[in-house]
Amino acid sequence: MDTKKRSWAKSIVWRVIGILLLGLIAYLITGDLTEMTLITVLFHGIRLVLYYYHERTWERIAWGKVKHPLAGIPVKQPLAPKDMDIVVERLRELGYVE
Repeated sequence: MDTKKRSWAKSIVWRVIGILLLGLIAYLITGDLTEMTLITVLFHGIRLVLYYYHERTWERIAWGKVKHPLAGIPVKQPLAPKDMDIVVERLRELGYVE
């Protein structure tokens, strides 16, 4: 799952692209900078928030995701290199790695 900061960053970058495109279209249609600004700011302000919640909701839906076979193991602390060697060897025995 993405962090909340990453979801916000993705939302903002996507909206900047949309703002530029809609701003251009609105200006070409209206020919007025004030109307263009109002249309663009309202539209993209609303979409920014909606996109954030859309992404967060989809992150909670398991359908279509590939789950790592070890994802359900509750790990309390980072694994030491020796521990990782043991895990890799066990995965090799189970046929998950070569």
